[in-house]
Amino acid sequence: MQGAALRWPAEWEPMEAVWISWPHREDLWQGGLQELMGIYAGLASAIATEAEVRINAAAALHPMIERHLIARGVQNYHLYDHPTNDVWCRDHGPIFVHREDGGMQIADWTFNAWGGKFAPWDADNAIPQRIAGALQLPALSSKMILEGGAIEGNGQGLLLTTEAVLLNPNRNPGMSRAEIEAELHRMLGTRSVFWLGLGIEGDDTDGHIDDMVRFVNAEAVVSITEADAHSPHYRVLAENNERLQDLRTPQGSRVEIVPLPMPKPLVAKDWRLEQLPASYANFLICNGAVIVPIFMQEKEDDRALGILRECFPGRRVLGIDARRLVLEGGAIHCITQQQPKPAPKC
Repeated sequence: MQGAALRWPAEWEPMEAVWISWPHREDLWQGGLQELMGIYAGLASAIATEAEVRINAAAALHPMIERHLIARGVQNYHLYDHPTNDVWCRDHGPIFVHREDGGMQIADWTFNAWGGKFAPWDADNAIPQRIAGALQLPALSSKMILEGGAIEGNGQGLLLTTEAVLLNPNRNPGMSRAEIEAELHRMLGTRSVFWLGLGIEGDDTDGHIDDMVRFVNAEAVVSITEADAHSPHYRVLAENNERLQDLRTPQGSRVEIVPLPMPKPLVAKDWRLEQLPASYANFLICNGAVIVPIFMQEKEDDRALGILRECFPGRRVLGIDARRLVLEGGAIHCITQQQPKPAPKC
């Protein structure tokens, strides 16, 4: 079942679980793997009050992971023997789609580690099929290369993405813009694609949308802005925000644009990323909570959390220190992938 019979739910819709892929590589994170595991356990604790935490990890890692989770009082979790290469579950994990009969199916895209940048990626590319098997869900597969962080949807047929990623020769060089749009619609049931341009500085992904523009409801987005004209982000964000003035829903309504500021620059010395891609837009909506990356910048963090509280009345908005995460190029949204509850039968 595909096309108009499918619907990609919005992130604010009722959620059954959130998937994460547990970190295990000592060669990453500037030697901070143990600290990172503590951050993961803290994130799991925040998620577990709202939805089950489902964890991809090789079976040999499970006892260690359980120790971390128990230390944080996490009880609402399930471990799966799903080996991974890396942690970025938003990008290598499945995208869950509602069918018109009320069931769920998985959109299984091809993953090539952001244009072949970080080998190996074979275990990560296998995760959607592993999850489909574990949950006994049907999977619709595509040869098109796509990461979950490259797309943002409003649950009503509108999808946002960037030219820097989906039109990049390192992803799908044989596909035109029209062919990419058609495949998005086939796999997700979307009806309209709105394209932004480039991404923020330091983003290994070439420019994922989830660091810049996020839906907060079906007719409103937060969009990252940069006031400093000397910032490497300034021109890119200004151009994208200018494009957003033309954003409409498939029904023709103008989409409200809520500015969300950048944190102060995060710089890593003697590291492959000098300018880290820190962004408050990389949050996860999880039932009654919104979990936001913060960077221990009191004034900037408080301002961003305040804006998001206004955007999400009735939800708890809480911050998690993401400085260790952005060393490898991502934050809260990048390491999570939501599993919606099944849709009511039509």
